[in-house]
Amino acid sequence: MFKKFTTADKLLFVSALLSLIFSEVLYFQGEKQDGIFIGIWVPSILAFGIYLKLINNSKND
Repeated sequence: MFKKFTTADKLLFVSALLSLIFSEVLYFQGEKQDGIFIGIWVPSILAFGIYLKLINNSKND
């Protein structure tokens, strides 16, 4: 399953995961506004990864 992931896919996934973890740490340490702000990045990072995947697939067709 993971053999289909490119390096860019892995980097985007790791960055989204780290963003999620960092936002939760901030949120539970009392920095609620900062945690929410960074938590909003997660779907944006994943959407950017999907966009890159779609662009790559359209070039290969």
